[in-house]
Amino acid sequence: MVQETTFNNGVRLVTQQVPGMHTITLGIWVANGARQEQPSISGVAHFIEHLLFKGTERRNARQISREIDSLGGILNAFTGHEYVCYYAKALSSCLPQVSDILSDMFLNSIFPAEEIEKERNVVLQEIKMRDDTPEEAIHDRFHLSFWQGHPLGRPILGSTETISAISREAIVAHKQQWYRPSEIVIAAAGGVEHKQLVDLLEGPFSALKPGEPRRGANISNRPSRGRVVELSERDLEQTLICLGTDGLPHTDSGRYGLVVLNTILGGGMSSRLFQEIREKRGLAYSVYSYLSSYSDAGALTVYAGTDRERSCEAVRIMLAEMGRLRDELVPEDELNAAREQIKGKILMSLESSDSYMSRLARSYLYYGRFQPLDELMAGFDAVSAADLQQLAGRLFQDSSLNVQVMGKVDPACFTTNRELITL
Repeated sequence: MVQETTFNNGVRLVTQQVPGMHTITLGIWVANGARQEQPSISGVAHFIEHLLFKGTERRNARQISREIDSLGGILNAFTGHEYVCYYAKALSSCLPQVSDILSDMFLNSIFPAEEIEKERNVVLQEIKMRDDTPEEAIHDRFHLSFWQGHPLGRPILGSTETISAISREAIVAHKQQWYRPSEIVIAAAGGVEHKQLVDLLEGPFSALKPGEPRRGANISNRPSRGRVVELSERDLEQTLICLGTDGLPHTDSGRYGLVVLNTILGGGMSSRLFQEIREKRGLAYSVYSYLSSYSDAGALTVYAGTDRERSCEAVRIMLAEMGRLRDELVPEDELNAAREQIKGKILMSLESSDSYMSRLARSYLYYGRFQPLDELMAGFDAVSAADLQQLAGRLFQDSSLNVQVMGKVDPACFTTNRELITL
């Protein structure tokens, strides 16, 4: 039920019709995000995402909001390091109105000067809010350190300095440079008719001038810094810990194994970290691991919040569990349980048109084609215990270990005994 049409200028339109679904989610994706920004205008991609809601030649910001609300729909957007997405969800019968609103915003935004200044303050408050939330700030700190000197290390929101200084001219120029037809994927899923959507969008989007992609320099390898331990003293009730090592790109052949490895390590209530740190020892309320994957790089990150007096113990358990995955084969029953957990979550996520749309779009952005569900499931089924051990041995190395500690730091562990923090 997946169909694809490429317009004459290179814009790709892909749809997935889901029988029995009464909603449609339409997303316009641009395969350029924060990674393509120059350091002096860091945050501009996210700033543009905000500004496309602030008025076109036909609609002001209030009219955009009222029109989508009158349909009972949802209109939103998000920015990543490698893409920006603008999307709307509504009843299938509202497709003509939804496609008109979304394409008008994307193609015809006028960036009113007064709206730029108002939204500049909104983004600055968003940056302050994130900085004031320790559980988010420590992840930003980890990525800034882990990817130091690399575009992936810069925060998507930008900084107070860059957002305060970005001019309207720089905003407009960035959009014109990076929102190229060859970088645009329009994805729709749910109760959608492919030909109807082609008829609705081919005219407006064909007006974009064709051209070659203007991607930035492809920096695939982050600068090697060896083992890093960094401390940030803050007056918090907990000591927050964020540590990680290299991961894998989206297209790496080991990607299925890495998802399984992450699930076993810290991907749920039955994971080793949750059971050892929370259930057995009561060291933390929140403990988990997650993956960050990009077109040519990746990271695996572990997080926990605990008391200062037991923070060193928590770090040692994290590293011990990572080392155990590297040094020992995962039992077959644990491997099977992780596989079923992953497959179950994927299937349960596909109960809404927005999940279908996101999966469809990312499949085309990273693989250039639709990846069938059977292929995805087969990839997880093929992962063996030996694959996991080999992958852990490849990734869990001192040379890529980065440890960030925020809060009331235990000096006996993190300043005088740093040599104990090792994989």
